[in-house]
Amino acid sequence: MDDHTDHSATRAAGWQLPASIEAVWGVRDRPHKGPKPGLTLGRVVDAAVRVAESEGLAAVSMSRVATELGASTMSLYRYVAAKDELLDLMADQAYGPPPPPPEPGQGWREGLSQWAWALRATYYRNAWALHIPISSLPVTPNQVGWFENGLSSLAATGLMEEVKTSVVLLINTYTRSEATINVNLSAAVQASGMPPDEWMAYYGRLLTTLTDPQRFPAISAAIAAGVFDQADAPDKEFGFGLERILDGIEVLVRASACP
Repeated sequence: MDDHTDHSATRAAGWQLPASIEAVWGVRDRPHKGPKPGLTLGRVVDAAVRVAESEGLAAVSMSRVATELGASTMSLYRYVAAKDELLDLMADQAYGPPPPPPEPGQGWREGLSQWAWALRATYYRNAWALHIPISSLPVTPNQVGWFENGLSSLAATGLMEEVKTSVVLLINTYTRSEATINVNLSAAVQASGMPPDEWMAYYGRLLTTLTDPQRFPAISAAIAAGVFDQADAPDKEFGFGLERILDGIEVLVRASACP
């Protein structure tokens, strides 16, 4: 965008974007007056991500990022007004660019499945980002790009736009939740010092000790069937849940095609 772009759309009542978010969209330029700064918004975000990757999200603070950059803490406020803004930009970088749009003629189910698996992979690669609170609907470039990509898979379904949006948010919620649970469970298994199968078998024995068939018949049946004898692969569990969600969406798609 050129210097004369009308930015009023980004400043509608209740939706005034922070300057840093406008900057990553390219709708706000650095002031031309004054000395050229030694930092850039990109360098600040990159440094924050490095801290999160090496020390965990809890270690990220304006002062810690400044130290990573060899700069003063106050100099960072030229680029981000608050830590919350920095976290939003870190999350956007964690997402990265969305996968390619659906191929011509690709079915909606295959497209959404590929989208969900790709999104899940980003969460696992950047597990620290799962701890960033969700404070708004997508407004940063990469997140909006992912949103667009998911909606594109549903373009030929005949679903109402409102339903398409709900479908994408549902799959995103499921994917993020599954990744969060498994990242936390993996940390618990690692902390226990036991292999995953042994950890799961221990859980089964613990349930056997704590429960009785009269009060917990369903759990007792699962234990007797060997459900907790070994750990299931996370990919298997995710795939099972995703396919059931897609089954439900397929019902909606078929219904929308009926006269």
